[in-house]
Amino acid sequence: MSIPLVFLVLSAFNSVFSAAPREVFQLSSYYGDHMVLQKAPAKAVVWGFGQTGAKVVVSLSGSHKVSTHFTPVINGIWYTTLNPVEAGGPYNLTVSQKTTNSSITLTDVLFGDIWLCTGQSNMAFTVGQLINATEELAMASEFPNVRIFQAALEKSDEELIDLAGVEVPWSRPTAELLGGKNFGHFSAVCWLFGRYLYETLNYPIGLVETCWGGTPVEAWSSPRALHNCGLKSSMTSVPYSPPPMQSYLLGNISAKWMSSVLWNAMIHPLLNMTITGAIWYQGEANANYNRDKYNCSFPAMIDDWRMAFHEGSDCQTALDFPFGFVQLSTYLKNNHHDGFREIRWHQTADYGFAPNPRMKNTFMAAAIDLPDEKSPWGWIHPEDKQDVAFRLVLGARAVAYGEKNVSFQGPFPTQAILNQSSISIVFNQDINATLDKNDGRFFEICCSEDKQCESDDKWGPAFIINQGLNDVLVSTPVCPSASIAAVRYLWTDWPCKFKACPIYSSNGLLPAPPFILDISKP
Repeated sequence: MSIPLVFLVLSAFNSVFSAAPREVFQLSSYYGDHMVLQKAPAKAVVWGFGQTGAKVVVSLSGSHKVSTHFTPVINGIWYTTLNPVEAGGPYNLTVSQKTTNSSITLTDVLFGDIWLCTGQSNMAFTVGQLINATEELAMASEFPNVRIFQAALEKSDEELIDLAGVEVPWSRPTAELLGGKNFGHFSAVCWLFGRYLYETLNYPIGLVETCWGGTPVEAWSSPRALHNCGLKSSMTSVPYSPPPMQSYLLGNISAKWMSSVLWNAMIHPLLNMTITGAIWYQGEANANYNRDKYNCSFPAMIDDWRMAFHEGSDCQTALDFPFGFVQLSTYLKNNHHDGFREIRWHQTADYGFAPNPRMKNTFMAAAIDLPDEKSPWGWIHPEDKQDVAFRLVLGARAVAYGEKNVSFQGPFPTQAILNQSSISIVFNQDINATLDKNDGRFFEICCSEDKQCESDDKWGPAFIINQGLNDVLVSTPVCPSASIAAVRYLWTDWPCKFKACPIYSSNGLLPAPPFILDISKP
């Protein structure tokens, strides 16, 4: 078979990858015993390094199937695409190079779905840091078919072919691998997402963690993605100055992140992997850096990753693979200027919900109702990652797996109508609403004769005064009705107590996310 164009382009960077020297026969760094390869109908890709001009034989053997593939070594790299394999296993994968009489056999190989888990410190937050860590860790060995892999923290000024380092090779889950309390062991959100997904699908799940605390989206984006948003694509410094916090909580906050350094070292090497989808927990680092570009840079990164994984996997990873993300929780109380309210909105490309016309085949887990002022890891790191993962899995089931009748989105308004003494806000589904008790600034109304609502001083509080099956009535502010222009909801950093926002789905599980909406006259 021919080597994909993207792979040929990658071979030009042999001088910068940090794997073994060219001509040494070996697999790429992210293959190993206990690994999960993408199941049918997609085809898994297997590749590595070898002696230029040699032939490599790749054989897959199991209790019911044996397949053999022959592929040449071109410019020190060999690459093959396996036949589709249904979920299950175990299999043995053997690769041989006859000219050097070299052979490698990987055992306990499963086929299932591969999910990439990436982002910053809330994704890096480990199972050992959960509030019920002991219970979660004790269950790890009960899920041997949920396999984990973790890339090491590495940066590069140029695109690497292979990972520069591996933190956790493909492994069955253990309490030791999932534990630890330093943001350096395996991701809690990633693990819980995989475990919950396995309980629904009942076939192998492979989890690939590649994340780094304190990192802006620019570091994870290719130069071409940044260019599409008018951002610098050269290797210029990206200063990151988060609000005061112990440095170990957010990673090396004194570092100046360079554009694309994590794309180069921790995403680009994975492009030949066939994956099902990705989940993302990031945005805090952009609350005060290129914040108003995030409504472009985040969707552009998703588009670019999709294109690159599709090409790199010989078109086996879907060109529109599903992409889930977490809408940020909270950081500072009673603070209207820390950027979180804006970044939440920009996470959705300014639609307020996902999927949307700009971000198709995406799903969002709203976390605004999960604040944690008692978290020992800082308010910016809530300990409740179970609800985050549960909401992500609902989105995956609906969007990635096409399950019908799976509710995965909180209520979202379709219109706000000004009445004589109230404003009626109608939602796209039945709701479970709680009348305001003056303990939060949930709804705000903009009074502006020129209909310009950018300034906070034009917004005043409003309160829920009645509710229906799919609507609420909120009070009008003391201002001329002609100047009432818009309504916004949960437009502060810390609007609700834990799971106590005023509007949820009818089953009480999914909060209405923040929104801003023009008010129409009857």
